[in-house]
Amino acid sequence: MYTDNDRVMALAGIYQAAQLTQQIARRGMADTQAMSTSIGSLFKVDSSDVSEVYGGIAGIGDGLRLLRDQLSGAKQRDVELTRYIIALIQLEHKLSKHPDMLASISREIQEATRRLQHFSLLHPNILSHLAEIYKQSISTLQPKIMVKGEPSYLQNPDNINKIRALLLAGIRSAMLWRQVGGLRRQIIFKRRKLINAAHHLVTSAEADPS
Repeated sequence: MYTDNDRVMALAGIYQAAQLTQQIARRGMADTQAMSTSIGSLFKVDSSDVSEVYGGIAGIGDGLRLLRDQLSGAKQRDVELTRYIIALIQLEHKLSKHPDMLASISREIQEATRRLQHFSLLHPNILSHLAEIYKQSISTLQPKIMVKGEPSYLQNPDNINKIRALLLAGIRSAMLWRQVGGLRRQIIFKRRKLINAAHHLVTSAEADPS
């Protein structure tokens, strides 16, 4: 039986991937540890619980804080970020209706897993492979995610690969969110529950960062 905490962690995974995408597009860089967590979630297909997908609650601390602050109004609502999150959830829903595409993505992730024997998680070789998976699958679905930012950063091939890999990670979290009972209407009608769960998880992560 999945809990509000499970749903909040998965939703925070979407928020974190979206925020990292935004940071790469705007600044050409993002927190390496948070990126490792988000990208690493793509390879956690046999995890026993939701937190394990992210290497523990602390791994999505940024996403949890962002979710809490955006839903509670503690910080000004980021419309662009919200648009990314909604699009990721919509795309995952579309993807779920394409079993052949899902099977192809799974095969390619397995190939990327084999490459991890020779390359680090954020190595350009791994990121380019993940980016190609996104390009050949998710980017063929509607609605397309139009990432906005500084043209100089968005024209950089390495940044393009990072963004696509992070969007693929966002799809992974959206899939997990649906699997643990997440629904879009919960963001509206169960907002207070989500905020409270996120606050509790953030407090737990800060108390025990391991």
